Amino acid sequence: MKEIQRRRRLRPRRDIMAVNNISGKIISINISDRKGVKKTPVDVAEVMENSGIKGDAHAGGESLRQISLLAIESINKIRDNGLKVGPGDFAENITTEGIDLMGLPLGTRMRIGDIILEVSQIGKLCHTRCAIYYEAGDCVMPREGIFVKVLKGGTIRVGDLIEIIK
Repeated sequence: MKEIQRRRRLRPRRDIMAVNNISGKIISINISDRKGVKKTPVDVAEVMENSGIKGDAHAGGESLRQISLLAIESINKIRDNGLKVGPGDFAENITTEGIDLMGLPLGTRMRIGDIILEVSQIGKLCHTRCAIYYEAGDCVMPREGIFVKVLKGGTIRVGDLIEIIK
């Protein structure tokens, strides 16, 4: 009995794990010159400080939604329902693997190489069904996507490590 109680005390709490000792990686980088449509995968992208990904419709200005992230695990849930979707189909800029994005609180900072991003919004409100919904049959981005602002720019590549730093 005491051994079971000891193991329970030693087990890390999920909310602490969401901010400490996690890293993931970039599965896909996706851009589009229009908003509300599927994005096209690219291997490398320039991330501009306080703007977003160069060449993407959402870049520019001082928006809180400069870059969107969605986990491949979320996309796989939609695939399990029989839909043929993949990275970029939900208009996310960065498809991640290995990080519970929805578990990250606002203000969480992450590093990708020299780039520093800060979580600025969790999920989004869809007022109307966009082209993505009609093409994919569902849209997971409003429920499980997050948005970040760029504190420090640089270059990102598919396969880069994503590290939670704060």
